[in-house]
Amino acid sequence: MGAGKTTLGLEVARRLGRDFVDLDREITQSARESIPEIFARRGEVEFRVLEQATALDTLCRAKPAVVALGGGAVTSAGIRRALREHALTVHVEVDPGVAWKRVGGGGDRPLARDEAAFRALYDERQPLYCEVADATARDVDDVVLAAAGIRLGHGVLELLGDHVPGEGAVALVADAHVAGIHGAAAQLALGGRVGSTHEVSGKTVDELASLWSSLRIERTGTIVALGGGTTTDLAGFAAGTYMRGVGWVAVPTSLVGQVDAAIGGKTAVDLPEAKNLVGAFHWPVRTVIDPALLATLPEAERRNGMAEVVKTGLLAGTPLWELPDQELVRRCAAFKASLCLRDPHDRGPRRALNLGHTFGHALEAASDYSLPHGRAVALGLLAALRLSGRDPRPVEDVLAPEPVRVDRDRAWEALLRDKKGRLRIVLLGEEGAHEAELPEADVRSALDALIAG
Repeated sequence: MGAGKTTLGLEVARRLGRDFVDLDREITQSARESIPEIFARRGEVEFRVLEQATALDTLCRAKPAVVALGGGAVTSAGIRRALREHALTVHVEVDPGVAWKRVGGGGDRPLARDEAAFRALYDERQPLYCEVADATARDVDDVVLAAAGIRLGHGVLELLGDHVPGEGAVALVADAHVAGIHGAAAQLALGGRVGSTHEVSGKTVDELASLWSSLRIERTGTIVALGGGTTTDLAGFAAGTYMRGVGWVAVPTSLVGQVDAAIGGKTAVDLPEAKNLVGAFHWPVRTVIDPALLATLPEAERRNGMAEVVKTGLLAGTPLWELPDQELVRRCAAFKASLCLRDPHDRGPRRALNLGHTFGHALEAASDYSLPHGRAVALGLLAALRLSGRDPRPVEDVLAPEPVRVDRDRAWEALLRDKKGRLRIVLLGEEGAHEAELPEADVRSALDALIAG
């Protein structure tokens, strides 16, 4: 009681595009009595019978929903069993003193009329909350991260073994540079489960074939990808195709990986014709994000990642780029996770994440992919904001993008190929991002403004 479950649940449901169910409200609608009336007329035992029946009906529905349980629901063994079988359960932590101030004394809650009894109830139920919880949360972002299977925190790499599900062997995949910095810590955290280690240097078909050939895990095994977006893309695609699919865990070590590339289940390899041309949606069973790893990140790689941070902040409508690293990563990761959970196969709301990327991809292709992705996206954001009639200063001030020297015709051809002939560009309006079909001359002019000479 007083943890804020209903308030948080409503916002989580909105962000995920799911129905919201308040179990107490369901009970009162079914019984046609308020909860104080049920307690007064039938007693707590009868209320718990009604609560269990309503909870089991709700939790066993096929359509996913966000459900706020009453504070005492977990005292029912049947509900605890249903939570294990049908739900991801998030414990919203609250100090008992804060909860008492919110609901105690003068309200109509039958179990919140005496502070000593209220605190005793809190202590009595606390072990049950810990038993059923898959994750804990203090706000909406924490709940969204938990729903996406993301474990985020300073030093969480040291607990990596606790976050790799199952008991099968682990194949640890990393590029040579990251393996030299963080590989030993990852192996130590994984302990005896490490069956093999694999170094990769890109995400070409040849690299993929080499990784396939060197893997020796069974269907119960797990691939752990330690590195930047290139490594998580390659290892995730290998996991999705090896033995028709094995589980994998993403452990991003770069800023772009932690706020973007390792989230949402997109995996791919490059072909000579284009980046990410062959891929699949294969969600990691966990994503383990340790912002402490950013301390070893070269400044150039940090700048690349900041382009995705600025993009996310523009979409969220708040300057996320001004936050300290851990909070910056947490907020950005939660924003992307919510869109990906809402649209797991990139057919609707998730397309907002392409803000600036149509132009960025065209510039990358025209440079034969010598242009860093972050620099290309920064320029693409400039173009998107200009076409949207929005102030480009956040991009200019934080990212300071400069025009690049690439062939204009090649860039234009790449943009048309990326859009398959229809110039639908993600723009940023007052109420968020949306796709709009624009005149060819306007798009070409915006692209040309990004090219020097």
